Amino acid sequence: MTPPPSIPIAQLRLSVAPMMDWTDTHCRAFHRVLAPNARLYTEMVHANAVIHGDRHKLLALHASEHPVALQLGGSEPALLAQAARIGAEAGFDEINLNCGCPSDRVQAGRFGACLMREPALVGDSVAAMIAACDVPVTVKCRLGVDDDHEWDRFAHFVDSVAAAGCNTFVIHARNAWLQGLSPKENREVPPLRYDWAYRLKRERPHLQIIVNGGIATMDEATQHLEHADGAMLGRAAYHDPYLLHRLDVAWFGGPLRTRGDLLRAYRPYVEAELARGVFLKHITRHILGLFAGERGGRAFRQVLSEGAHKPGADWSLVEQALALTASFATAEA
Repeated sequence: MTPPPSIPIAQLRLSVAPMMDWTDTHCRAFHRVLAPNARLYTEMVHANAVIHGDRHKLLALHASEHPVALQLGGSEPALLAQAARIGAEAGFDEINLNCGCPSDRVQAGRFGACLMREPALVGDSVAAMIAACDVPVTVKCRLGVDDDHEWDRFAHFVDSVAAAGCNTFVIHARNAWLQGLSPKENREVPPLRYDWAYRLKRERPHLQIIVNGGIATMDEATQHLEHADGAMLGRAAYHDPYLLHRLDVAWFGGPLRTRGDLLRAYRPYVEAELARGVFLKHITRHILGLFAGERGGRAFRQVLSEGAHKPGADWSLVEQALALTASFATAEA
């Protein structure tokens, strides 16, 4: 049997996590401007939605986004295989199976984090997906579920899935609590245990291991590279997107560009989308954090938040926000 394709190691160093309601195609196109070398991920899409839903919307993909992965949810190998094939044919560079989301809706559908307790099923699903498409199939998972704090159980899950042909794992380095915590609390309350991800890489060096969870600064992200193949940023990349640019420059080289220069590099995409009938508010919601922590950042957000939903709003509103933000910097100087 032909071994499944692998992801070039350089493409794993920096990535942006799949985030529901956030990492749509507009967000990913913006992140690509900021970080030419980062690997990007879609929001999680259920296999049934890919098969039966509006693929034009669900699988929207701009040419600038590559390399970009489609994250799937589901637990039926045949359906996941069909959705994986559709995703690969749509142009995605990787198909990622979600084994980490803890929401009630996900549990009711028997997918997401609850799959951590069904390694054989995940292995069957991964094998079916690999057989159905010609791009790498990867898994994003937690360390365990609820009170599962046994290393051997976690290692057995990884080994079972690896035996099915998956050699790339994104490890959200905390447990998922299926009862008693909201999805937001599940991202913050269960303690982080990066050492398990590090141990996994140390004891299974043939696997590609990316660390995810709680990474908020350049130093934190960089430290993970000493122990794993990559660091995946989540909310930090969304709320402070300039961090993503700084990491890309630090790890891959290239000039450090100003926030204004980066945003203007995004203009051709924005104007093309506006010409297609997309409302500005659907695009600018992803750039509100660009000036996070900077003087004038609040004014930048306010101009866009108040104006982007109005009929006829166009790029001139973004320029207005940039000009107002620049006036704060000038006043400070």
